[in-house]
Amino acid sequence: QVQLVESGGGLVQAGGSLRLSCAASEGTFNSYTVAWFRQAPGKEREFVAQVTWPGGSTFYRDSVKGRFTISREYAENTVYLQMNSLNPEDTAVYYCAARRYLATVATRSAMYDYWGQGTQVTVSS
Repeated sequence: QVQLVESGGGLVQAGGSLRLSCAASEGTFNSYTVAWFRQAPGKEREFVAQVTWPGGSTFYRDSVKGRFTISREYAENTVYLQMNSLNPEDTAVYYCAARRYLATVATRSAMYDYWGQGTQVTVSS
């Protein structure tokens, strides 16, 4: 199994930016499709963004299009989520998720096998 570790969360003001990182603590997940989910208190976990493997296609929920960018650096065995123009509505625990050999869009959490522990993102107004 691959172990995922998220980092980069923190407190920012509205309009600010953060870059989240998702890395394998050991081994590699370069052959996995990777997604970011988030969960706010009292809310369901929701899909944020995905980068497929194979193919490298990216998908985003409508509310983050144009603001968030998912990318991966294979040499570093890391997937990033660049978040710009953050809103208080973006406040949530952000989770990295992965599964092997998925080249299509996958927005349901049950479609992913491996999860990180989450990193808190708080956007103040």
